[in-house]
Amino acid sequence: MSFGYPPEVVYGAVLVISALLTVLYFFFSDVLDGLFDVAAHPLFSPQLVLSFFIVASAVGLLAEWYTDWASRWIVGLSVGVALIVVLLLHFFVFLPLRSAEASLGYTDAELEGSLAKVIVSVPPDGFGEILISRQSGVVAKAAKSANNEAIPSGEEVIIVQMENGVAVVARHDPYHLSI
Repeated sequence: MSFGYPPEVVYGAVLVISALLTVLYFFFSDVLDGLFDVAAHPLFSPQLVLSFFIVASAVGLLAEWYTDWASRWIVGLSVGVALIVVLLLHFFVFLPLRSAEASLGYTDAELEGSLAKVIVSVPPDGFGEILISRQSGVVAKAAKSANNEAIPSGEEVIIVQMENGVAVVARHDPYHLSI
């Protein structure tokens, strides 16, 4: 008996509360990240702490239901399994995601001078859409004409500059050299 309740009730309560906190953290992580900035070490991130409690309580609950082991052995088993799962999550899921997230970033200034293909025609006084090929994939951006001329779909353009997320483009003529 823990806290005056059977172990199954304690494990179940921890499981439900941890799952609810995980869902809340999923939706409000941007707001709550400031509250969890106490520990700078990535092993103490809210995702891993909540994962630890979910796995530990689930293993403890299942072990209480399906084995006749003493509760102290079940607590040790559930903590050990949860530590292994959290370490695996940290090294094989969260660390690769963190490094992949940094490599996909680009700034608007980096797009200037890039070649792109018009996928939605750009009218002389309106907006169209272009597709930019990058090493990390393709990026679609809104575009307007630099010379106030119509640019049809399928035309190759060069990004002259970026203005508030909109690409200002001009036709690309690979045979015209201006010295």
